[in-house]
Amino acid sequence: MGHVYKSNYWRRMFKKAVLILGGNKGDRNALLTSAVKAVSELGEVTAKSKVYETEAWGGVAKGPFLNQIVEIETTYSPFEILNFIQKIEIVLGRKRDEHWGDRTMDIDIIYFGGQVIEAVELEIPHPYLSERKFVLIPLAEILPDFIHPITGKSSLQMLKECRDKSEVKEF
Repeated sequence: MGHVYKSNYWRRMFKKAVLILGGNKGDRNALLTSAVKAVSELGEVTAKSKVYETEAWGGVAKGPFLNQIVEIETTYSPFEILNFIQKIEIVLGRKRDEHWGDRTMDIDIIYFGGQVIEAVELEIPHPYLSERKFVLIPLAEILPDFIHPITGKSSLQMLKECRDKSEVKEF
């Protein structure tokens, strides 16, 4: 990307995409670092949370995950981003054998600006966002006051109301 646009017309085309990255197989830290570097090709990384070690969520995966939230300023559409991040997952060894199972890398779009998208292949905001502490803790770290476009609640408010009891700790 790397272009500098002086007109407001081009600046309006940029959107903020918020992604959650994580995995629990292989060299988790190296894979997470590689994934963050790869998603930076989508645009300028404007914020990154700390890395968190989290219990597996959903009752299928066995080992703990490393997770991180990244905010990117991008000109790509949500569907272009989805296509790109799925390719990153494959390059980093992701096998889609089991829903919510163990994996080397999983990248999800949490938010795309304030847009709401309900398509077969993509839902934004992420439908399980408010139920997952491993998303809400790093999200509240970098975007505490961001308002969910459907619920009208901030990241901090959703975290306070979250019933998820799984352990999430700084890595």
